[in-house]
Amino acid sequence: MIIWIILAVIILIAGFAVGVYNSLIRLKNKTNEAWSDIDVQLKRRYDLIPNLVETVKGYAKHEKGTFEKVTELRNSAMQATAPAEKAKAENMLTETLKSLFAVAENYPDLKANQNFLDLQNQLSQIEETIQQSRRYYNGNVRDFNIKIETFPNSLIAGLLGFAKFDFFEVAEAKERENVSIKF
Repeated sequence: MIIWIILAVIILIAGFAVGVYNSLIRLKNKTNEAWSDIDVQLKRRYDLIPNLVETVKGYAKHEKGTFEKVTELRNSAMQATAPAEKAKAENMLTETLKSLFAVAENYPDLKANQNFLDLQNQLSQIEETIQQSRRYYNGNVRDFNIKIETFPNSLIAGLLGFAKFDFFEVAEAKERENVSIKF
């Protein structure tokens, strides 16, 4: 009788461990998929940026420093791999793209150029998709991290070598501040 009880306890523990393991794998794969979605959108953005820069270059020949900065940050963002590193590079690239659009504000002909407007619209759509993908990724990271940190899952996750994912977030405190608008 005691052997059956011990056997039942072992089967329950093994069943629980298998269930936790499977749910961790499911969440890990969802998180990796979400990261892949971000990567796809960032690739679309990287492909679009040179076209945008070339279009603006035709109108604003003396803004060479801005173009070089955009190109340099695009290349560094493409080389970043870890989520925290990628987030920092992407935030810097986004700020520089804002300066590129500020340059465009000085050229009415450029602002009216259909090619520039199409590129700007595409970039805006990609930025929106990236934002949605980041939220989805961060939600999966949250769920996965909670799963591996709660007891008794933490015991099994620790034994099997599961580690927390990093959030894709704003790294600079300055970027978290509210925008002040003055008229």
